[in-house]
Amino acid sequence: MAHTMTAQERRAAILGELERADSPLSASALAKQFHVSRQAVVGDVAMLRALNSPIAATPRGYVLTKDETSTQTYTIACRHGRDRLAEELYAIVDNGGALLDVIVDHAVYGQLIGKLHIFSRYDADEFLGRLSSQEASPLSSLTGGIHLHTLSCPSPECFARICAVLREKGILIAPPEE
Repeated sequence: MAHTMTAQERRAAILGELERADSPLSASALAKQFHVSRQAVVGDVAMLRALNSPIAATPRGYVLTKDETSTQTYTIACRHGRDRLAEELYAIVDNGGALLDVIVDHAVYGQLIGKLHIFSRYDADEFLGRLSSQEASPLSSLTGGIHLHTLSCPSPECFARICAVLREKGILIAPPEE
């Protein structure tokens, strides 16, 4: 008789899959792999998070947020319409940075944060494709195009290069303090 995996064993296996993954894993893919419902995986991930596992949900699936001491995070403020979204994303990843999230200050809900985890043009194109196919609006559409991004950069020089490009394009509205 085949051994049925317990919920605890499945959670450990999900964590193992996330540790080995080099790209986000969707709840649906994990559900199929472990022969459970997508909702069971969502519950497992919630339990793992409650036990302090650093799991982030991105638009493409779950990722482990690794403590990367070789990178630093920075916050920038930007303004642009949807028509310049690709230009902004490409400017950041093409100059060595990664977009971890987008943050808007909503008049009713306060600060809203959307996890992005965009590390390349491929990731940017996937995100833009999902926005388009879902007929969704970017969070910045709620605030007249004004938004913050948390960026991950391997060096202060990389961050300075990104800021210079975004400033030149008229996208950066709040230069970071020098």
